[in-house]
Amino acid sequence: MSSTTNTSAWIFDVTLADFGQQVLAPVLERVVTQRAGTVWLARVEVDDNMKLAGRYRVRGFPTVILFADGEELGRFSGARPAGAVDRFLAAHLDARGATG
Repeated sequence: MSSTTNTSAWIFDVTLADFGQQVLAPVLERVVTQRAGTVWLARVEVDDNMKLAGRYRVRGFPTVILFADGEELGRFSGARPAGAVDRFLAAHLDARGATG
C-alpha cells in the first residue's frame, strides 16, 4: 500500500497506540460534558496499572466501566458513538435518579 497525505482537516490517521485517545476519548468527553457534572470520567493507562486492570477483569481495550457509590453498574468494550454511550449511561443512571 502506498503512503498518502491527508488533504482534509476531517480525515486523520490513527494507530493501535493512539486509537483510544483519538477516537473514544473525545466521544466520552463530549457525553460527560453534556451531562454537566452528573458523571465523572477517570482514565487509566492499563500498561501502567496492570493490577487495577486485573482486579476489574479488563479484557478488551478500551473498556468503560461505570461505577456509582463504589459499585460497578455496567461496562462495555470498544469504541461507541456518542448516542450509544449516552444510552448506556441513561440505562444505568437515569433509572437510579442519578441525573437531573
